[in-house]
Amino acid sequence: MNPILEFPITDEILTSFALAIGPDLPGYRNHIYRVLNFYCALSGTVGPPGDAVQIAAAFHDLGIWTDDTLDYLPPSVGLALHYLETRHRTELGSEVSALILEHHKVRAYRSSHTATVEPFRQADLIDVSLGLVRFGLPRAFIKTVQSTFPDHGFHAMLIRLSARQFIRSPLRPLPMFRW
Repeated sequence: MNPILEFPITDEILTSFALAIGPDLPGYRNHIYRVLNFYCALSGTVGPPGDAVQIAAAFHDLGIWTDDTLDYLPPSVGLALHYLETRHRTELGSEVSALILEHHKVRAYRSSHTATVEPFRQADLIDVSLGLVRFGLPRAFIKTVQSTFPDHGFHAMLIRLSARQFIRSPLRPLPMFRW
């Protein structure tokens, strides 16, 4: 299994938010590329995934930067829905919203768009856990994807933001998690 090296839809979206993301752009882009590669492997997708998954991937954490918050799921969905509206792709709104809103669900997702949401949720967890959680993916594949798309400080940034969130709201340290 070789990693997919290009996701043009994702790159187009990220380019339009490059100023907002700033110096975290290489780390966020590589996080997305790792997630999309893990998604394809988990879902059995050959080649790049469908538009809804690529669009959701680009927006799934974007509210971190646009709204300066760790409670970023609602703003990320809002940005994605605006994007879909301006491109006359509103038919993808339900799926893109579910992909973003449920990607930090603690338990398995079993509702609308399960076929895409659940492997996307798993793929993000594989990356956030640095491959400690694998959902059956071979370690060698995870390591290949990680070396192809290096971290560039993404996980360190998440730790910094989580610490800041804990200080600001100790009773709500990880607001993005859903039960």
